[in-house]
Amino acid sequence: MPVVQDLFSIGEVSARTGLSIDTLRFYERQGLFPPPRRSAGGRRGFSTDDLAWIGICQRLRASGMPLPEIARYAALVRAGSGNEGERLKVLQRHEAEVRAQIAVLNDALDLISAKVAAYSEAVSLGTAGDLFVRDDEDDAYFAARGVTMRNRCGPAQLPGASDHRA
Repeated sequence: MPVVQDLFSIGEVSARTGLSIDTLRFYERQGLFPPPRRSAGGRRGFSTDDLAWIGICQRLRASGMPLPEIARYAALVRAGSGNEGERLKVLQRHEAEVRAQIAVLNDALDLISAKVAAYSEAVSLGTAGDLFVRDDEDDAYFAARGVTMRNRCGPAQLPGASDHRA
Protein backbone atom coordinates (compact mmCIF):
# COMPACT_ATOMS: atom_id res chain seq x y z
CA MET A 1 0.00 0.00 0.00
CA PRO A 2 1.42 3.41 -0.96
CA VAL A 3 2.25 5.87 1.74
CA VAL A 4 0.13 9.01 2.03
CA GLN A 5 2.85 11.18 0.44
CA ASP A 6 2.60 9.07 -2.76
CA LEU A 7 -1.12 9.80 -3.07
CA PHE A 8 -2.81 12.63 -4.91
CA SER A 9 -5.04 15.10 -3.10
CA ILE A 10 -8.59 15.61 -4.31
CA GLY A 11 -7.47 18.98 -5.69
CA GLU A 12 -4.69 17.33 -7.69
CA VAL A 13 -7.13 14.69 -8.98
CA SER A 14 -9.52 17.46 -9.96
CA ALA A 15 -6.76 19.26 -11.88
CA ARG A 16 -5.62 16.04 -13.61
CA THR A 17 -9.11 14.79 -14.56
CA GLY A 18 -10.93 18.05 -15.21
CA LEU A 19 -13.65 16.98 -12.78
CA SER A 20 -14.59 19.41 -10.05
CA ILE A 21 -13.98 18.47 -6.44
CA ASP A 22 -17.75 18.42 -5.92
CA THR A 23 -18.17 16.02 -8.86
CA LEU A 24 -15.46 13.72 -7.49
CA ARG A 25 -17.18 13.64 -4.11
CA PHE A 26 -20.55 13.05 -5.78
CA TYR A 27 -19.15 10.18 -7.88
CA GLU A 28 -17.64 8.69 -4.74
CA ARG A 29 -21.06 8.84 -3.01
CA GLN A 30 -22.69 7.26 -6.09
CA GLY A 31 -20.31 4.29 -5.85
CA LEU A 32 -18.39 4.92 -9.07
CA PHE A 33 -15.16 4.34 -7.20
CA PRO A 34 -14.37 3.12 -3.72
CA PRO A 35 -13.77 5.62 -0.95
CA PRO A 36 -10.20 6.87 -1.28
CA ARG A 37 -7.62 6.32 1.41
CA ARG A 38 -7.52 8.95 4.13
CA SER A 39 -4.56 10.62 5.74
CA ALA A 40 -4.27 10.88 9.51
CA GLY A 41 -5.93 14.29 9.14
CA GLY A 42 -8.84 12.80 7.20
CA ARG A 43 -7.84 14.10 3.77
CA ARG A 44 -8.61 11.97 0.73
CA GLY A 45 -5.64 10.40 -1.03
CA PHE A 46 -5.92 8.93 -4.53
CA SER A 47 -3.43 6.48 -6.06
CA THR A 48 -2.44 6.27 -9.72
CA ASP A 49 -4.74 3.23 -9.95
CA ASP A 50 -7.59 5.39 -8.63
CA LEU A 51 -6.80 7.98 -11.31
CA ALA A 52 -6.88 5.30 -14.01
CA TRP A 53 -10.26 4.04 -12.76
CA ILE A 54 -11.65 7.59 -12.67
CA GLY A 55 -10.54 7.91 -16.30
CA ILE A 56 -12.52 4.77 -17.21
CA CYS A 57 -15.57 6.15 -15.41
CA GLN A 58 -15.19 9.46 -17.26
CA ARG A 59 -15.15 7.71 -20.64
CA LEU A 60 -18.14 5.56 -19.76
CA ARG A 61 -20.01 8.68 -18.63
CA ALA A 62 -18.96 10.61 -21.76
CA SER A 63 -20.37 7.76 -23.85
CA GLY A 64 -23.75 8.25 -22.19
CA MET A 65 -23.69 5.41 -19.69
CA PRO A 66 -26.00 6.37 -16.81
CA LEU A 67 -24.39 6.76 -13.39
CA PRO A 68 -26.30 3.81 -11.89
CA GLU A 69 -24.94 1.53 -14.64
CA ILE A 70 -21.40 2.79 -14.10
CA ALA A 71 -21.85 2.19 -10.36
CA ARG A 72 -23.15 -1.32 -11.07
CA TYR A 73 -20.19 -2.06 -13.33
CA ALA A 74 -17.80 -0.61 -10.75
CA ALA A 75 -19.31 -2.78 -8.01
CA LEU A 76 -18.87 -5.86 -10.20
CA VAL A 77 -15.23 -4.97 -10.85
CA ARG A 78 -14.58 -4.37 -7.14
CA ALA A 79 -16.22 -7.71 -6.30
CA GLY A 80 -13.42 -9.45 -8.16
CA SER A 81 -13.39 -12.56 -10.28
CA GLY A 82 -16.41 -14.73 -10.86
CA ASN A 83 -18.71 -12.10 -12.36
CA GLU A 84 -16.96 -11.42 -15.66
CA GLY A 85 -20.04 -12.61 -17.58
CA GLU A 86 -22.17 -9.96 -15.87
CA ARG A 87 -19.58 -7.29 -16.60
CA LEU A 88 -19.52 -8.39 -20.22
CA LYS A 89 -23.32 -8.06 -20.48
CA VAL A 90 -23.23 -4.53 -19.02
CA LEU A 91 -20.57 -3.51 -21.52
CA GLN A 92 -22.22 -5.26 -24.49
CA ARG A 93 -25.54 -3.52 -23.79
CA HIS A 94 -23.84 -0.17 -23.58
CA GLU A 95 -21.76 -0.84 -26.68
CA ALA A 96 -24.96 -1.50 -28.66
CA GLU A 97 -26.46 1.76 -27.37
CA VAL A 98 -23.34 3.74 -28.30
CA ARG A 99 -23.25 2.18 -31.78
CA ALA A 100 -26.91 3.14 -32.28
CA GLN A 101 -26.13 6.71 -31.17
CA ILE A 102 -23.19 6.84 -33.56
CA ALA A 103 -25.44 5.71 -36.43
CA VAL A 104 -27.93 8.48 -35.66
CA LEU A 105 -25.11 11.02 -35.39
CA ASN A 106 -23.55 9.83 -38.67
CA ASP A 107 -26.92 10.25 -40.37
CA ALA A 108 -27.28 13.73 -38.91
CA LEU A 109 -23.73 14.57 -39.98
CA ASP A 110 -24.51 13.44 -43.54
CA LEU A 111 -27.50 15.77 -43.62
CA ILE A 112 -25.54 18.68 -42.10
CA SER A 113 -22.61 18.18 -44.48
CA ALA A 114 -24.92 18.13 -47.49
CA LYS A 115 -26.66 21.29 -46.26
CA VAL A 116 -23.31 23.01 -45.64
CA ALA A 117 -22.23 22.19 -49.18
CA ALA A 118 -25.56 23.36 -50.63
CA TYR A 119 -25.63 26.55 -48.56
CA SER A 120 -22.00 27.29 -49.46
CA GLU A 121 -22.84 26.97 -53.14
CA ALA A 122 -26.07 29.00 -52.89
CA VAL A 123 -24.48 31.74 -50.79
CA SER A 124 -21.53 32.06 -53.18
CA LEU A 125 -23.98 32.32 -56.12
CA GLY A 126 -26.26 34.74 -54.25
CA THR A 127 -29.25 32.37 -54.48
CA ALA A 128 -29.69 31.41 -50.83
CA GLY A 129 -32.86 33.43 -50.17
CA ASP A 130 -35.46 30.68 -49.77
CA LEU A 131 -33.34 27.60 -49.23
CA PHE A 132 -34.39 24.61 -47.22
CA VAL A 133 -37.60 25.23 -45.42
CA ARG A 134 -39.14 21.82 -46.18
CA ASP A 135 -37.79 18.30 -46.59
CA ASP A 136 -39.27 17.90 -50.10
CA GLU A 137 -37.43 21.06 -51.19
CA ASP A 138 -34.22 19.66 -49.72
CA ASP A 139 -34.79 16.40 -51.58
CA ALA A 140 -35.39 18.19 -54.88
CA TYR A 141 -32.33 20.40 -54.42
CA PHE A 142 -30.08 17.45 -53.60
CA ALA A 143 -31.52 15.24 -56.35
CA ALA A 144 -30.91 17.95 -58.95
CA ARG A 145 -27.25 17.92 -57.95
CA GLY A 146 -26.93 14.15 -57.77
CA VAL A 147 -26.37 14.20 -54.01
CA THR A 148 -27.58 11.20 -52.04
CA MET A 149 -27.37 10.74 -48.31
CA ARG A 150 -27.07 7.25 -46.93
CA ASN A 151 -29.71 6.28 -44.41
CA ARG A 152 -31.50 9.61 -44.73
CA CYS A 153 -34.35 9.80 -42.28
CA GLY A 154 -36.93 12.44 -41.52
CA PRO A 155 -36.82 14.70 -38.50
CA ALA A 156 -39.36 12.60 -36.61
CA GLN A 157 -36.84 9.77 -36.52
CA LEU A 158 -34.04 11.84 -35.04
CA PRO A 159 -33.91 12.17 -31.26
CA GLY A 160 -35.09 15.57 -30.12
CA ALA A 161 -36.35 16.65 -33.54
CA SER A 162 -39.75 18.29 -33.38
CA ASP A 163 -40.27 20.23 -36.59
CA HIS A 164 -39.38 20.11 -40.27
CA ARG A 165 -37.66 23.48 -40.56
CA ALA A 166 -34.02 23.58 -41.55
